[in-house]
Amino acid sequence: MIPASLRALLDATDGQRRAEWAGREVWLAREAWGELVVSLQGAQVLHYLPAPEDARAEGSLSNAPEDAQAAGASPSPEDATAEGSLSNAPLSNASEDTRTRSPDQSEEALVAGGWLWVTPTPQALPGAIRGGIPLCWPWFADENTADESPDRSGPMHGPARKADWRLDAVDEHEEGVELHLSPLERLHSQLVPRAVIQANAKRLHVELVTEHVGETPVKITGALHSYLAVDDARACRIEGLAGARYLDKLADFAEREQQGELGVRGGLDRIYHTNAELTLDDGSQRLRVARQGSDSAVVWNPGDDRPADTSAAAGRRFLCIESANTRLDPVWLVPGAQHLLGTTLSLANDA
Repeated sequence: MIPASLRALLDATDGQRRAEWAGREVWLAREAWGELVVSLQGAQVLHYLPAPEDARAEGSLSNAPEDAQAAGASPSPEDATAEGSLSNAPLSNASEDTRTRSPDQSEEALVAGGWLWVTPTPQALPGAIRGGIPLCWPWFADENTADESPDRSGPMHGPARKADWRLDAVDEHEEGVELHLSPLERLHSQLVPRAVIQANAKRLHVELVTEHVGETPVKITGALHSYLAVDDARACRIEGLAGARYLDKLADFAEREQQGELGVRGGLDRIYHTNAELTLDDGSQRLRVARQGSDSAVVWNPGDDRPADTSAAAGRRFLCIESANTRLDPVWLVPGAQHLLGTTLSLANDA
């Protein structure tokens, strides 16, 4: 689920190209295996949509709206308007929640389709884009949970998600594509991050690799802050958390145990201490969320306490399930060591 302006860029893409969106350079692919959009601010995946099987069999991504919808994509703005579809209509009235947004910040129409959600009101630079899969590094959330060095001072979730990254390599193969990215500037005195993004017709895989190039041990936390698109966050079910212990941020980090599978009915902010594979069921799709190098699964939706750049209607269309290292499982890196934090998204009914 992405803003209409980003959808328009994708619809005008045949193969791979670079373009500008929301003041940022983005890399776009629209090929036989599907679609992918990555922002070079933060090495942030903004959109992923696998092609329908019939389009893959033909060896090209069809432009026919009905074929795209078969894979979960939405029709183009013109087609949606002609059909009377609500998927391309603004998700809130122009007057709704104006107190939560600056006067010059208008909410764009969100277009359904894809496994990730992106805000219809992206912040201007140097702010970050809410949505997709932001890279939280080298700390998660508050800097107080990060390492005990001067490098820990900085913005919420660390500097990586707002930094400029370079696209070092694009490896193409018949099944999909693999991107390698690294930050343009040094983000930490002893640590060097790099990102790898793999996309094909079956799955999206993102990994953040941290290499220690310094001389003293460093403690890190972090997250792949996945915003997963859903029909309604208040009617979702997450399987795989039964019996897991968790910290409830909305209850002053009280420690609790999950009783049965998690049914989401409103706002929540929890850190589950588990490395189990999870399945998100929103009633229309079952999405498998696998994690690598992570014993913390963060589940978040703001509910009524939403951020200033998110309207009530838009906030109901995502649920975050994050592959993370948190205060429950911080990582100590010694000189020369590496740590891989990864997440893999695929349909639960696929092999």
